[in-house]
Formats: sequence, structure tokens, C-alpha cells
Amino acid sequence: MPTVLGVFDAPGDVAGVATKLRNRGYEDLEVYSPAPFEEIEEALDEKPSGVRIYTLIGGLIGVVTGFFITIWMSNDWQIIVGGKPFASIPPYIIIAFELTILFGGLGTVLGMFIVGGLPKGALGTHDAGYDARFSAEEFGLVVTCGERDVAEIDSLLRAFSATEVSLVAE
Repeated sequence: MPTVLGVFDAPGDVAGVATKLRNRGYEDLEVYSPAPFEEIEEALDEKPSGVRIYTLIGGLIGVVTGFFITIWMSNDWQIIVGGKPFASIPPYIIIAFELTILFGGLGTVLGMFIVGGLPKGALGTHDAGYDARFSAEEFGLVVTCGERDVAEIDSLLRAFSATEVSLVAE
């Protein structure tokens, strides 16, 4: 599938063309910006990250592990004090809470590696549409589309004041 790159000077132009493209059904948009801009974020309207599932699973594993370990140890090494039950839940909440935080944090880090594809990006490689000037002062919008849509997207990007429009080699 061809990838079209548009270079812009202002964030408003990028937000306008991104909104127009989203309304026309193009979902595979990538925006490069030197700084965060609210209008671009609103125009993209990204789905929530998949990392939060890893955090949830890690937290649930942590709480189950916390209660399991403490109850198992209290039944293995029984200390009878005043007729109290061996496995009393209230004192174990602290350990379960701490393991929930620990495993949730570890799950988040694991999720960032998996969802973000960090080893690929950490090796100094960038996406095909990235250019160093997008980190300095210009904005880039990369649209993946079908062969027949290239001319339409090209004219739409130019209509929104794109200073440069080009096809990106994958």
C-alpha cells in the first residue's frame, strides 16, 4: 500500500487535514510534531493504548499472589495466638496491595515493550515517513492508503497548505 507524506508549517493545517481524512474513512494516520498541540490530538482522536490491559493483568496477578503467599505461609507455619484464625485477611491486605503495585508496574513496562515495539525503535531506526525536520519546526502527516486514493490525498494535502507532498518508500 502506498504511503503519502505531507509536510506542513502550522499545527492548524495538520489538524484540519487530519480531521478531513478521518471523516473520509482513513484510519491509518501518523502525525509527527515538534511539540504536543491540543488541536492535533483532538483531530486524531486515538484509541486508548493497549498497555493498560497489561497493567490490569499485572495488578490482578499481584493481588492474587499477595493473598496466596501470605495465606499459604500462615497455614504452613501456624502461630496460634489467642484463638485467632490462621489466615486472617486484614493483615494480608498490605502485602497484597504492595504486590499489586509491583506487578502492575512490571506489567506496564512489559506492555510498553510489546505494544510499542520498543526494541525496533530503540535501535535508532525510525518509521519510513519520519524526517529530522519534524523534530525542529515542521509538521508531518503520513497517510497509508490504496493505489487509487493517492491523487485524492495529494490534492487534499495541498489544499490544506502542505509545503511538500511525496510518496514514501516502505
